[in-house]
Amino acid sequence: QVQLVESGGGLVQAGGSLRLSCAASGRTFRSRMMAWFRQGPEKERAVVAAILWTTYYGDSVKGRFTTSRDNAKNTIYLHMNSLKPEDTAVYYCAARGSSGDKNYSVSAYDYWGQGTQVTVSS
Repeated sequence: QVQLVESGGGLVQAGGSLRLSCAASGRTFRSRMMAWFRQGPEKERAVVAAILWTTYYGDSVKGRFTTSRDNAKNTIYLHMNSLKPEDTAVYYCAARGSSGDKNYSVSAYDYWGQGTQVTVSS
């Protein structure tokens, strides 16, 4: 059974930093696109960052967030710096079951974590 488990969320003041982790089990995703999505209150789930051989970032987080992966640990990370109140959301880790990249839509991802809450206070 494939599982993605996020950790590292919490409450932080504006300007602060957090690091999210997503550990995968049940299969390897070393050659599969993995991504971070977020869903704020009354907002649609949207991609934040994605990584396979290269990385992709949404416009709102460019220059502040960095994603990386450790294939030996089957884990990806999201380093979030200069956090803003508008970054408050539930953050989800996701992975594609099939090959291919440069697809950042929710429907392209087959496996999802349970989500972790990130709250940024002003």
